[in-house]
Amino acid sequence: MKKPEVLVPAGSLEVLKTAVGFGADAVYIGGEVFSLRAKAKNFPLSDMREGITFAHERGVKVYVTVNIFAHNSDLKEAEAYLHKLKEIAPDALIISDPGIFSLARKIVPEIDIHISTQSNNTNYATYDFWHDLGAKRVVSARELSIDELAEIKEHIGSDMEIETFVHGAMCISYSGRCLLSNFLTGRDANRGECTHPCRWKYALVEETREGEYMPIEEEEGKGTYIFNSKDLCMIEHIPELVSARLDSYKIEGRMKSALYVATVARTYRHAVDDYFESPEKYEKNLPWYTDQISDCTYRQFTTGFFFGKPGADSQIYGESTYVVEYVYLGYAEEIRDDGWVRVTQRNKFFVGDVIEVMKPDGTNPSVKVEAMRNASGEDMDSCPHAGETIYIQLPGGAEINIYDILRVKKT
Repeated sequence: MKKPEVLVPAGSLEVLKTAVGFGADAVYIGGEVFSLRAKAKNFPLSDMREGITFAHERGVKVYVTVNIFAHNSDLKEAEAYLHKLKEIAPDALIISDPGIFSLARKIVPEIDIHISTQSNNTNYATYDFWHDLGAKRVVSARELSIDELAEIKEHIGSDMEIETFVHGAMCISYSGRCLLSNFLTGRDANRGECTHPCRWKYALVEETREGEYMPIEEEEGKGTYIFNSKDLCMIEHIPELVSARLDSYKIEGRMKSALYVATVARTYRHAVDDYFESPEKYEKNLPWYTDQISDCTYRQFTTGFFFGKPGADSQIYGESTYVVEYVYLGYAEEIRDDGWVRVTQRNKFFVGDVIEVMKPDGTNPSVKVEAMRNASGEDMDSCPHAGETIYIQLPGGAEINIYDILRVKKT
């Protein structure tokens, strides 16, 4: 049986390199236009070119999202953008709009096309439809069960691939096709501008009692975040995913930090590899996977629709904030001959702090920050300014490699 692909998101060049270093088989990214994550940093063409070269040199594929639903005014710019992507040559384009699909088939026929989950792909006839038009892969709707996915796999051609979300945020609307953001704020989720109103707190107002807000509660003690889903997590169900013969396990999160991407990529990488080495090894290491997967931001976990329709326990009613276990400090960008490690600092820490070095092999050695300097070589006691280039000195025996993540347990 073919080992499934671990597909990891990246919202910037830094995060792409992290994803590659921490075990991704493929990375999906968005450009500065025509992507459904307009608020992410995203990739200018120069960074996209560098990222694709970096990934390909390490045997990792890169897919580019071109998955907005286009209006007439978008089409000329879309044609120009596709010509630019032709030069950069990613491994595939992720597309939802049939018009964009048609343009891509004409302009970049040599680049594979993957059909986005936004297209609501819920049955094998849909997969066959896209296959007949030339698509290589279809990303399934999140609303499908394991049994439905296995049935789709049985009915489609062997050269048609299924990609399925296995981890990350869940939308309240069918496969993300949401109109709530557009209605409430004028920002169209289907054109990359979602304001995430599903995470807001709501109350009921009677039309003749303006200003009187009545709470909406599922039961006593629960709050009014009525659309706020838990995050999807299938790390405990790799055997079921493998049995369904899915081709690609997709992780959501193009707006997430390098720490999040490293944590989730590493955990799924080890889980998949361990299972294919030995199901017994996977079972033995299951406590490690569940422990590690919680080391990044999350909203509590659910298995979504994989084992039936979610019930009330798949929602979080009391708050909309993430659980945060670790704080991201930066990653090792350069290790000088004299032992100083260059870091673009993300959060404040101090000389004398004990931090963790998160490594792709699954270890997280603790080390003490012995000294710190700024880019001018001046000694510092701490680094209070996010984005500042600093150099840190770790103990002489500390093993650290480029792209290792630096983090600290949140107190």
